[in-house]
Amino acid sequence: MEEKKLDINSLIGFLLIGGILLWMLYMNPSAPEVVEEPANDEVVVTPDAQEEVLPYNDAVQETDSAAVARAAARLGAFGYSATLPSASENTTSVENDVLALSFSNKGGYLSEAKMKNYKTFDSIPVYLVKDDNASFNLSFSTTDGRVLNTKDLYFEPTVTKNGENTIVSMKLKVSPEEFLEYRYVLKPGEYMMDFTVRSQGLNDVLNSSAPIVLDWKLKGYRHAKSITYENRYTKLVYEYDGGDDSSVTDGEDEEKDISYVAYKQHFFTSILLTDTPFETGTFRSEDLVEDEEVDTLYTKAFASTMPLQLEGGELNYNMNWYYGPSDYKILNDYDRNLDEIMPLGWGIFGWINRYFFIPFFAFITNYMGYGIAIIVMTIAIKLLLSPVQYKQYLSQAKMKVLRPEINELNEKYKDNPMKKQQETMKLYSKAGASPMSGCLPALMQLPVFYALFMFFPSAFQLRQKGFLWADDLSSYDKIAELPFYIPFYGDHVSLFPILASIAIFIYMMMTTGQTMQNAQQPGMPNMKFIMYLSPLFMLIFFNNYASGLSLYYLTSNLITIGIMLVIKNFIIDEDKIHAQIQENKKKPKKQGKFARKMQEMMEQAEEQQKKSKK
Repeated sequence: MEEKKLDINSLIGFLLIGGILLWMLYMNPSAPEVVEEPANDEVVVTPDAQEEVLPYNDAVQETDSAAVARAAARLGAFGYSATLPSASENTTSVENDVLALSFSNKGGYLSEAKMKNYKTFDSIPVYLVKDDNASFNLSFSTTDGRVLNTKDLYFEPTVTKNGENTIVSMKLKVSPEEFLEYRYVLKPGEYMMDFTVRSQGLNDVLNSSAPIVLDWKLKGYRHAKSITYENRYTKLVYEYDGGDDSSVTDGEDEEKDISYVAYKQHFFTSILLTDTPFETGTFRSEDLVEDEEVDTLYTKAFASTMPLQLEGGELNYNMNWYYGPSDYKILNDYDRNLDEIMPLGWGIFGWINRYFFIPFFAFITNYMGYGIAIIVMTIAIKLLLSPVQYKQYLSQAKMKVLRPEINELNEKYKDNPMKKQQETMKLYSKAGASPMSGCLPALMQLPVFYALFMFFPSAFQLRQKGFLWADDLSSYDKIAELPFYIPFYGDHVSLFPILASIAIFIYMMMTTGQTMQNAQQPGMPNMKFIMYLSPLFMLIFFNNYASGLSLYYLTSNLITIGIMLVIKNFIIDEDKIHAQIQENKKKPKKQGKFARKMQEMMEQAEEQQKKSKK
């Protein structure tokens, strides 16, 4: 066993280190200090000043009376803030389980916001605020005639703990006890921070006759593979007039009584909420992507301007900041109407998403992967709509059986369109068939299809979840890179849109083949053109869409084709339908009021036509 001995070299090293530390403490009087606030028992630690930068070239120690005078000449009462050690470009960093935040002494605003649990498409941490892409400023006038901006002034930071909550206080001081304060409260596991803007002892400093204007700007960083697709779902959303909401995609808007402003990117959102509504607000959104090959850093630039009101010469606004996912469940749980930020569709479309698709998809993803969940969800929807689809196919079968008789009428009355229309309607009435009976079931399905079209691009759960060859169901499933760029299509090939296009083409062939075998009727749409247009649209425009949406369309059309084959071969018997139609034609058919009125109008029109020929 080795005996422990005192190493003379170690002793000399310790003595040298101790001497250096004593010299540093002597030369640096602004070491961390403990500050007590009478409001609570929190311990406040002032961060070390690492590098001093002079605001307006006047950041000095209080002992330099000439520099103090220069600062006062430039900033008036706020010149005091330029004489403090905090008048530097330092930042204060705090974090919880989900957010890592930094606050700048200059401006007192959040200078960096990182999502701790999420990465971009190229495996870089997701930042909502970084490298001066955002600013928060209060512009105000003082009683001595100055117009100042908080973004140019230096705040003094303190960090406190209140239980598990972390509190960052940024104070713009005019004296030790008089200041403008930004107070941030970060809670464990929360994307939402409490945010207070208040002043103390500034009623003789702030000019109450001039407006105090809040300006908030942000340029949204790109986070997804396709910046064009991401930009499609990036917009400014605001709530006004006690609960109404509106959005600005590109341009400018203005409204009154603003409750919150959200800079919504596709899957992440920055939101400013206020307990006291802003009286007015002006909002601007600018698209920064003109060329996807060149403009690859930012999506849109947002700006909001709102006035703040003084009470007794002081500011006092309780607000909140949200920096986090554009996730319906997270936003909805705050019970602040933030779910309206999500583009789920208006009216019945949004209702279907909120109360059926979102809860159902969340439930099934607890038991299976997201790709399988999309397939299971599609099957469930198809089963739910199967009675409606059966009626649609039954109507198509009836029309197919009646086609020979309709062709005879077309040939018999080819020179008398009015008579041909009358006889055709009589045939439909006697047979108990109608072209509209096939259209109505199709129209009934449209709200479901449109709701799903809005649901999949907004489903945060699909982000960076893989299935088969797709590594991210919220983005395109590239299987090949093109050496050139095709307008609207892109510079890559996605497989799910190709498969979905083939399935749509087969479905169109099955549903329009019978119609195309007959002569094209005047005034009817060109079914052959439509048959090729739909798959082509899917192939081109969905090449950059979320692969989860293309997977849904592929699965949906495959199931539809299967249902059609089953109905045609095992359920619907065209011979029985034909026999039933013949029986219906023998029975006296009582006309409804609408049909009788239509027939009378057609007969009157025919009589008028005969008179005009004489």
